[in-house]
Amino acid sequence: MWGHSQHIMMNTSTLNLSENIIRLRRAKGVTQEELANFIGVTKASVSKWETGVSQT
Repeated sequence: MWGHSQHIMMNTSTLNLSENIIRLRRAKGVTQEELANFIGVTKASVSKWETGVSQT
């Protein structure tokens, strides 16, 4: 039971993180590529974060 609840909590957190990245990036008028360059990651990483594919 604990593992299942923890999994649900992680999914909710992932959605919130993804939504926040998208919302804040768009509010600033920044592209995924610009954000990626600014923080030193690939555009693919930003895309994965926004879609919830990757949390790291």
